[in-house]
Amino acid sequence: QVQLVESGGGLVQAGGSLRLSCAASGRIDSFATMGWYRQAPGKQRELVATITASDSTNYADSVKGRFTISRDSAKNTVYLQMNSLKPEDTAVYYCNVHNPPWYGGKDYWGQGTQVTVSS
Repeated sequence: QVQLVESGGGLVQAGGSLRLSCAASGRIDSFATMGWYRQAPGKQRELVATITASDSTNYADSVKGRFTISRDSAKNTVYLQMNSLKPEDTAVYYCNVHNPPWYGGKDYWGQGTQVTVSS
């Protein structure tokens, strides 16, 4: 199985920064895509950013230019640097690992870490 351990959430004022980390262990393919999603109260979970094994990135329009995703493949760790935070970024942030089809094609999720941005 796969275990994901997230850290780095917290309370920050608008305009501030936070860095999330997610350490993955277990049955993870070297070509797995890693990413971050978030879910605000009363809303559906939405994509924040993803990064492939070749470091190709994809961002939600709402975070482009403010958030940066990166990964350390040797450590199976993915990071999310969040700058210029806004109150609308308040949500529970979830780490995700997606194994490629030849490795099962499953999605794995972390337990979530709360990010709260005060105005």
